[in-house]
Amino acid sequence: MASFTAVTKRKRARRNKNAGHARKMKLGKHSTLSATELFAALGEPGKPAPKSAAPAKG
Repeated sequence: MASFTAVTKRKRARRNKNAGHARKMKLGKHSTLSATELFAALGEPGKPAPKSAAPAKG
C-alpha cells in the first residue's frame, strides 16, 4: 500500500494534468473561424464585394 504522501502526489499530478487538458480544450473550442465568419467581409455570393473602409489615421 502506498504512503499517504505518494497518493497525494499522484492525485495532485493527475488533477493538474486534467486541469491543463481542460483549459486547452476550452481554448481550442472556437479557435478557427467558420466559413461564414471567414468570408463575411466579401459580401453575398453573386453580388459585388462591399467597398472597404478608409484606413484609420493614426
